[in-house]
Amino acid sequence: MLRTLAHISDLHVGLDRRTDGWTAALADALAEEDVDLVLLTGDVTHRGRRSELAAFERLFAPVRDRLVVVPGNHDRMGDDVASAMMPGSRVEAELRPGALVVRLDSTAPHNRSPIASHGALTAEDIDAVSRAVEGAPPATLVVLMLHHHVHPLPEDHLQERIATLLGLPNAGELDLGRALLERLDARCDLVLHGHRHAAGELVVAPGSRPLRVINAGSTPRLRCARILTHRAGRVLSERWLEIGAPRSAPAWTPAAPVAA
Repeated sequence: MLRTLAHISDLHVGLDRRTDGWTAALADALAEEDVDLVLLTGDVTHRGRRSELAAFERLFAPVRDRLVVVPGNHDRMGDDVASAMMPGSRVEAELRPGALVVRLDSTAPHNRSPIASHGALTAEDIDAVSRAVEGAPPATLVVLMLHHHVHPLPEDHLQERIATLLGLPNAGELDLGRALLERLDARCDLVLHGHRHAAGELVVAPGSRPLRVINAGSTPRLRCARILTHRAGRVLSERWLEIGAPRSAPAWTPAAPVAA
């Protein structure tokens, strides 16, 4: 049976009214598209406020039953709503129709500071992910989702470039990202992440079971979302879902902008 999944990320609900309007339009487009699974890889909110999370939940109520979320560094700020998104362990697995989705929380307490946006990945996390993917039934698409990037990517803006020049970790990839990918070789199909606001893709292990690392970018900024069609554990096709005109901004007070 053919299944579809949408990968979205970095909504930053509460950033400003224009971004919130595009996020509202995204929610409408996903509901109309009727995809089987919506995977959201973090930075759901802009300042980690409960009011921002509540606004997101209202917008995405029509697709709540097919939505899977991991927190991002912005979600650790303010009221630290990351714990509401993943209240259990740092690694959790969900078996959905046609897919095993492994969620990895790559955030850490240092993300409470807006200038410490880098992620955290430990050897214990990698072991837990490895055990989770082992539980995938045959002919099932295996997907790992996390917020932070696992291989080097360009910085998003000037502040991050300056941080990199100063030797700070703010814009860097996860320290053990390469080790994670090595453990997933031939056992996983997709690694989905966000954090960097430009969309991109890397094929780590081309062959009979390629491992694709896909960055959604910031979906409201790009105004489109990647839709993958899969069956029996294989991705068959993909396309971009265009987001229509933004709706009027929902009624909540946007936060002041901060660095990504």
